[in-house]
Amino acid sequence: MPQTQIACPRCRQMIPAQVEQLFDVTADPGAKQRLLGRVSNYARCPMCGFEGPLSTPIVYHDNDKELLLTFFPSELGLPVNEQEKMVGPLITKVMDSLPTEKRKGYLLRPQSFLTYQSMIERILEADGVTKEMLDEQQKRVTLIQRLLQTTTADVRAEIIKENAALLDETFFGMFNRLVEAAMQSGQQQTAQAMNVLQEELLEGSEYGRQLKSQFEEIQAAVKTLQDAGQGLTREKLLDIFIEAPGEARLKALVSLTRNGLDYSFFQILSERIDAASGDERAKLESLRESLLDLTNQIDKAMEAQMKAADDFIEQVLSAPNVSQVVAQNIEQFNNEVIAQVLETKMHEASQKQDNARLEKIQQIVAALQQASAPPELELVQALVDAPDESAMEKVLTANEAMISDELGGMIGSLMGQMEQQTDNPEAAALLGKLEAAYRVVLKYQMKKNMGQ
Repeated sequence: MPQTQIACPRCRQMIPAQVEQLFDVTADPGAKQRLLGRVSNYARCPMCGFEGPLSTPIVYHDNDKELLLTFFPSELGLPVNEQEKMVGPLITKVMDSLPTEKRKGYLLRPQSFLTYQSMIERILEADGVTKEMLDEQQKRVTLIQRLLQTTTADVRAEIIKENAALLDETFFGMFNRLVEAAMQSGQQQTAQAMNVLQEELLEGSEYGRQLKSQFEEIQAAVKTLQDAGQGLTREKLLDIFIEAPGEARLKALVSLTRNGLDYSFFQILSERIDAASGDERAKLESLRESLLDLTNQIDKAMEAQMKAADDFIEQVLSAPNVSQVVAQNIEQFNNEVIAQVLETKMHEASQKQDNARLEKIQQIVAALQQASAPPELELVQALVDAPDESAMEKVLTANEAMISDELGGMIGSLMGQMEQQTDNPEAAALLGKLEAAYRVVLKYQMKKNMGQ
């Protein structure tokens, strides 16, 4: 969704913000993340430092959870009839977008909220997030803010010690997401301060020390496997497991080699057990139990990830505009599990000759390819679409900063691909356009180099 210019609620300077009034999760699965993640209707002013939600009317809809929520900021000071005039068309749009069989009674009884926070809490409650969970999360957010505002390392160390109970998996997960968000938004100073603080948290808390130890164990496990090189057989892998110095190293090794722990591997281990006796046999039997338990844990975790990925892709496929939803949730697709599930669904649809479903899946793939395509490729497309050389030159003039040797190399590579498709008339036509574009690019570069 494009950003718009708004006046900062505090200093009234114009700042960019993403303003959105209808969050229809049924039609757009990414809508919830934009609302809860403070992407939409949230202001961050670089001039005065203001940060907070915008005073914007909101309609939130989720057909699966039978939620139709409305929020109208009291500070706008509009009477009820005027409020209804503003949110009414949005509710109508929600109802019109639903097929008849999904129009249920809750649509006739939208829940209104007096505060923005109470509406957010209702959305989270439907996801199983209780008020107590939110309070615990807020404690961790407040702790992070307090630590970042403290300039003395000794004082931070004392704060970390006093709040040891809050420094758990949830805290460090939240902290890492905040670091990533700071880096992505260009807040380098904040990101650097958080990296320094992260080291102090890892050293100064019990859970942090555990995390650091796990990371070190994984590094050591990686080195062990790298040292084994191409000669890593199942027998050698078993020897590595036997020589593992402790449970933590064993767990790290299993996480890195799960695919190798198959029937053949456990058959080799069973043969070793049968041939052993005494303490050695007991040690190998204990190892087998540990390996079976660890592989079972990994498999269950992977199964949960696959299900989550499957549910997400099905939501995207059910959206009216697949390409738009992909663009709005592009970061979630940066996941190997989702890519694997998507490939499986495409294969299944192809085998069943379900052309309607296959077309939708191909729309996802096309949208992902477009999102990952280099900007130079868009420029090449614009050149190919231009009707003549004069129009091509205008395209180049408008994109002068992108004209480089890489652009010429990309066009040359595309020409080579088209030349190989000798029996394809469309490829032959595209080759002619690429050749024309290539000549114009070379001509334009020569003029530029000569200062013309």
